[in-house]
Amino acid sequence: MSRHIPRPTRIQAAGNKPKVIEEFIGRINTGTAGLSIARMISPPGWVEPGQTPEFEEYTVALKGALRVETGDGRLFEVAAGEAFVAAAGEWVQYSTPGEEGAEHLAVCLPAFSPDNVHRDVNA
Repeated sequence: MSRHIPRPTRIQAAGNKPKVIEEFIGRINTGTAGLSIARMISPPGWVEPGQTPEFEEYTVALKGALRVETGDGRLFEVAAGEAFVAAAGEWVQYSTPGEEGAEHLAVCLPAFSPDNVHRDVNA
């Protein structure tokens, strides 16, 4: 059934500093398990624990820049207007080292959940 989603739900974020997560579509806001779409706003110096998720994550940078480190040691700077695809089952870590922080959209297939993200235990 078609429906209008009037507002996102704010979700608590992991990391060393407070980050805003607004889930528009996903397990919490719409009960959708197959996909999640969220807007993220992270402050300068934010670092998320590394993770090995069961989902693919498609990230589109809207403002600022994200740094993405992969399990094979590669570092990517994803600037506003660029995108990054993290494959399911591969280790990845996101951060916002720039002075302006970052805003981005994250699309996860299947939907993000604390049970399928598999964050590093020492984080």
